[in-house]
Amino acid sequence: MTAAYKVLLVDPNKCTGCRICEAACSLHKEKSCSPTKSRIHVLRWEAEGVDIPVVCWHCEDAPCEKVCPVRAIYRNAETGAMLVDHSLCIGCRECMAVCPFGGVTMSDKGEMIKCDLCDGDPFCVKLCPTRAIEYAKPSKYILSRKRESALKIGGMLKLS
Repeated sequence: MTAAYKVLLVDPNKCTGCRICEAACSLHKEKSCSPTKSRIHVLRWEAEGVDIPVVCWHCEDAPCEKVCPVRAIYRNAETGAMLVDHSLCIGCRECMAVCPFGGVTMSDKGEMIKCDLCDGDPFCVKLCPTRAIEYAKPSKYILSRKRESALKIGGMLKLS
């Protein structure tokens, strides 16, 4: 991913588990306040006493894009978001299986859904009261924070 794209940064240390991000996302995308329709999900990890916002990280070298047999997952040239072309998607769930962050889910309509960065203005970021979710221009500092969070969240998800 080039430095021109902003990056989504999730900090589980700041997340209180309020789930406002889930409600905001489902309302914005589906016009329904339903966590199951959200593109972001908050998992409670009891053993560590933390809440983990789980969302697509729009990886630079996205495994979901590589594994898709019909090339239905692609990067938006303007925002850098990894998107799903539903006219091509066959619902094989390979992208779900390979995502290291659990950022791809299947909707109740049988469609693969994931964060699309709300066309470059993520709604969840606007409403997160603790700023546990940020959307920032990449800098060495931001990218190092993103790597740290990715390693922490990836490790937690593997243990749960």
